[in-house]
Amino acid sequence: MAIDFNPSRGPTLGVEWELQLVDAETRHLRQDAREVLAALPSLSEGGGVPKIRHELMESTVEIVTDVCHTVGEAKADLAATVAALRSAAAERGIALCCTGTHPISDWRDAVMAPVQRYADLIQEMQWLARRIQTFGVHVHVGVSDADRVIPIVNALSAYLPHFLALTASSPFWSGHDTGLASSRAVVFGQLPTAGPPHLLDDWAAFEDYMATLLRAGSIRSIKEVWWDIRPHPDFGTVEIRMFDGIPTLRELGMAAALCQSLVTLFDQQLDRGYTLPRPAAWVVRDNKWRATRHGLDALVITDDSGNTVPLRDDLYELVRELEPVADRLGCAEELKVAGEILEHGAPYERQRAIRAEGGTLENVVDAAIAEFAEDRFITFGEVAHVGN
Repeated sequence: MAIDFNPSRGPTLGVEWELQLVDAETRHLRQDAREVLAALPSLSEGGGVPKIRHELMESTVEIVTDVCHTVGEAKADLAATVAALRSAAAERGIALCCTGTHPISDWRDAVMAPVQRYADLIQEMQWLARRIQTFGVHVHVGVSDADRVIPIVNALSAYLPHFLALTASSPFWSGHDTGLASSRAVVFGQLPTAGPPHLLDDWAAFEDYMATLLRAGSIRSIKEVWWDIRPHPDFGTVEIRMFDGIPTLRELGMAAALCQSLVTLFDQQLDRGYTLPRPAAWVVRDNKWRATRHGLDALVITDDSGNTVPLRDDLYELVRELEPVADRLGCAEELKVAGEILEHGAPYERQRAIRAEGGTLENVVDAAIAEFAEDRFITFGEVAHVGN
């Protein structure tokens, strides 16, 4: 089975940001995506890729960039769409925010979006799909040739815990603390074709594996392979899907800078004739779980012998290693936000700080709304008082 890869010119960027629609009074999710999208026909309809579109549940709208070349360009694209969306939402008593799960809304109250492929997914997956009232961020980075894609996917798989821990924002599920940094990673990861990418040898092996899945009836399209990192042949990209919902545009810029810098680094290493690292599958799975459970406090496995290192330390080293690449790409300032997260707390830590200071889960929602609106971290001293 031949799968054509549409090559990109350089490490282009595309970002998909799934946003929550929250009732401004009750702080519960509103299942009103259809109404909000109808108010913005110039952004949600027409040819090409709409800037705003449905996701699986009516509590969600997804905003999408055009093909961008820099992180700054992608951020500006998203900011313009958010401005239009915020106005339409506010007129309907809806606030916007983004965390991997909504702390207090129950997934059983969700309403499915009026899209046939989502209806088909629900019919096939049943309870597994009905629970997916979750929110994430996907970052596409352009790759110039199909032969480079699988080595880059394999190399990136070592960074699943880094991607997740920096953005983990879903400790709460249906009004309860799960004890995890990211419950979204578990909820979405239960789909049969989700989870860490299969570590394949080359593009031909990817084509063969997709053909096998289609022949077996496991999927109807390769778009139903929802790996944490996957090739996207139509766009000519590697798509990193490991991020939880990201609360602020600043943090989203950090995630995009991290992805673009890593893909560029690996692409340059291929140019020099290097063989990219390919971690063992068990290490990839185990490290993803460690970040899902412990977030930035995880000890991650560094080799097949089981040696470990604190993830925080590894992230500091990674940022330092990527600084020259990020500087050339023009995203050094965005990459530095990773250091701020390590100092001031990842989203799941900021949320739990509210509870530790006596705040309610409604206060957690208030803080997420404020962080999204103000594009800044709400400090630990402020969080217990947000919304009061």
